[in-house]
Order: sequence, then structure tokens, then C-alpha cells
Amino acid sequence: MPVVTASLALIIFAAGTVAGALGALLGLGGGVFLVPFLNLVLGFPFSAAAAISLTTVIATSSTVSAGRAGKQLINMKLGMLLEVATAAGSFLGGVTAQFVAQSVLQKMFGFVAVIVALIMLSRLRHRNVILDPAADPGVLGGRYHDAESGCTVTYRVKRLPLAVAASFVAGNVSSLLGIGGGIIKVPVLNAWCGIPLRAAAATSAFMIGVTATAGAVVYYGHGLLQPTLAAAAVLGVQLGSWGGMKFGAAASTKWLKILMAAVLFIVSAMMFVRGGR
Repeated sequence: MPVVTASLALIIFAAGTVAGALGALLGLGGGVFLVPFLNLVLGFPFSAAAAISLTTVIATSSTVSAGRAGKQLINMKLGMLLEVATAAGSFLGGVTAQFVAQSVLQKMFGFVAVIVALIMLSRLRHRNVILDPAADPGVLGGRYHDAESGCTVTYRVKRLPLAVAASFVAGNVSSLLGIGGGIIKVPVLNAWCGIPLRAAAATSAFMIGVTATAGAVVYYGHGLLQPTLAAAAVLGVQLGSWGGMKFGAAASTKWLKILMAAVLFIVSAMMFVRGGR
């Protein structure tokens, strides 16, 4: 573990700003970018990087949820249902992370990132929206004003059992890798469950705070969380999340998916190289 200094805290603050912006923009929580930086660039043990990252995921969730609460993007009913499965998976992941080798975690991170990137690229032209505002969204569907379409759009939830199963896996991966469950939930909800990307990202951001809390408590109990560095990362993430939300409101869905895939491919390559050493 690197020695805690003012310069290190400043570097982590800057990294947190970038991670927060990308995390809020794509609904992934920021951990998918911060964990590789802490682990590969600064030399933090993977478990320590995951512990810091999970605290920033909580901050991202709070900022994004507050910023999007009045825009009807967050599907509260669906989010509360899926969070039960996600929290259960998160607690299990936080416990099992103490017994898994760092190289295994790095390779797992890289594998998950590749799968997610491929899914997003396969869905570039699919938006999952019904342009008729009078259409029935069903029990768990929703409506929101879509700036890209310039009108109120409707969507319906499909394959709910798959969404629940993916949420459990997302919670487990969240605690194991310190990345927030959005890396699994957003692509699955968008690709197979009929949720538009913006709504999936906002709903995921709402859920990941609870998910990350369950895992962060376990890491803290094992003495793996460095409070000073976590505080610097959280402050940076809060600043970056605000900027990410502002930019995301104007960006097209297609380019958001391309950005997500590109970043995940880069991160995956870095993790496979480091995990193979």
C-alpha cells in the first residue's frame, strides 16, 4: 500500500473526478475506471482499490439520483425490486473477496469488461422506446421526456427473471471487484429487458449506492479501507458526477454506447496484462 501523502491524495482526487464523470455519464458507478487506475498505476492491492472505489460508488449514486430524480428517468419500482437481489449478491461478494487471489480478480474484471463492451456494440441502433406517449408501460415500465426524440417516450420491462438474476450477479461482481453493479445491470437491462439506456443508467445509479454500501461495510471491517484516500476520491467523484450528468443530457445514445465499449476494452486489456504477471 503506498504511503499516504498530500500529493497522493491530490492524484486520487483528480482520478476520482474523471471516474465520476464517466460513471455518471454511463451509469456504471465510476469504479470500473477507478479500480484499474489505483491498482495498475498507483500500485494499490486490488482489495484496497476496491474498498476505496466502493465508497465513491456510493457518492456517485447519491449525486446522480438527486440530479435525475425530477426527470422521471429513475424507475423506482423496478429499482427497489432488483435491489433486493443485488444487495444479497453484494454481501456474498464482499465475503468471498477475502479468499480470492488478486490475479484471479484482475482476469475476472477483464473478462466481464469484454462481455459488456460486446453487448453494447451489438445494440447501437436499438433504443427500446415507444414513441406513443399513450402506450401502456405495464406494471414495471415507465415514461420520460427523451431529449433525443424530443417527446415523451414509453418503455415496457421484459424478461424480469433475467433482470433479477443479473442483479444478483451484479451485486456479487460489485463487491468482488469494487466497480458498482452497473457494469452488469445497465447492459442487461438495455439489451434484453427492454429498458432504454438512459433509464437503465439512471435506475442503476439509484441502486448502486445500496449495493456498494453492503460490500464496503465488509471491506471496512477487514481494515482494507483507507479513510483519507477514500475521502479524496469521493470529493473528486462528486465533482466529476456533476459534469458527467450535464454532458450526458446532450449526448446521443449511440455515442454513449460507443464510449462505454471503448473504455471497457481498454480497461479489459490492462487487467489481462496485469493479471497474467
